[in-house]
Amino acid sequence: MVMSLLWGFVAAVSLFIGAVLGVLRKWPDRLVGSVLAFGGGALIASISFELAEEGLSTGGPVAVGVGLAIGALVYFTANKIVENAGTSGSMHGLFHHRTTTSSSRGQRRAAGGTSLALGAFLDGIPEQAVLGIGLAAGEGVSVALLIAIFVSNLPEAIGSASDMRSSGTPRSKILLLWAGVTAVCALATLGGFLAADLATGSLRAAVNGFAAGALLVMLTDSLVPEAREKAGELAGLITVLGFALAAGLSLLS
Repeated sequence: MVMSLLWGFVAAVSLFIGAVLGVLRKWPDRLVGSVLAFGGGALIASISFELAEEGLSTGGPVAVGVGLAIGALVYFTANKIVENAGTSGSMHGLFHHRTTTSSSRGQRRAAGGTSLALGAFLDGIPEQAVLGIGLAAGEGVSVALLIAIFVSNLPEAIGSASDMRSSGTPRSKILLLWAGVTAVCALATLGGFLAADLATGSLRAAVNGFAAGALLVMLTDSLVPEAREKAGELAGLITVLGFALAAGLSLLS
């Protein structure tokens, strides 16, 4: 049990590290866009080789398909709630900070930052729960898999924290948000470990599908458009590089 919590923290701490890097200084838009593009490629590889493929092998296409639909709907709905709350000014919590200016650019950056944070949150919980289930089954954790998680987590957190900082969100709120996301994701590994006896192949497949569905909507709606806007014509090439590295690490694991 202790080891599952430790491995969960090792896998999730990259989110907080990325947030720290994002608030340390103001990063050039092209660099942030390049980081996002690289992370987008890594996430696409994670969806393909870690989530979808693993889900299909453990529970079949029906469970994965149901999980995909639920994950996509949950992310879409949650993201709309966050956006609407921010627009109306009725939410002053961790997922939104109202800026003192009326700059539409600042509002877009804040929305992009919270969307990435929400995506990391909804993806991290099921992904790390599956990690805990695997540990309980005695499958262990490979170094390659941990590196792959780092490669996909860091850009999300860096991009989100950079956008939120540019929109005027205080550093303390950004770091508190990502500390919370990191803690919940780490605890999800322990939850998966404890619930391993109840996790059938179909349930594991649905959990994998849920994470994949949430990620696909986040990639389409937030990460990829922002990466293209900031990195320009290099975004596509960098995305492929991120995909290639993460795919290679996934195959090694």
